[in-house]
Amino acid sequence: MTTDQPASADQASDSPLEEHVDAREVEIVDLADVSAQEVIFRSIVVLMSAAAEKLGLSDEEPTASAHLDLDEARKLVTALAGLVAGSAEHLGPQASVVRDGLQGLQRAFREASAYPDPPGEGPGEKFTGPVY
Repeated sequence: MTTDQPASADQASDSPLEEHVDAREVEIVDLADVSAQEVIFRSIVVLMSAAAEKLGLSDEEPTASAHLDLDEARKLVTALAGLVAGSAEHLGPQASVVRDGLQGLQRAFREASAYPDPPGEGPGEKFTGPVY
């Protein structure tokens, strides 16, 4: 008889994929106990952090950062803007802080670009409006 589960812990696979899947299952169970607002905030923090990294903002000289990747940053900032715009009514008093952080990332993107997008066409600006 073939099963998807090992017969014992000793037979468990060392596959990183299987470990990742097992970790995700634990996260899903834990998320059941977390409010929707907290899940939204956690998602915002992850997107903001990733966008900041891709903009090189964790380095002293962002334009010389080995992590600078404007294509990736554009995707992350746009996703963040969509999430913030779509969930603004659920963010409570922290909404203005989140919007300020998003605008800061949008400005940093504009500054990092050799050829900045026209106002209203930068990452996420279709959701937020022009950022100057």
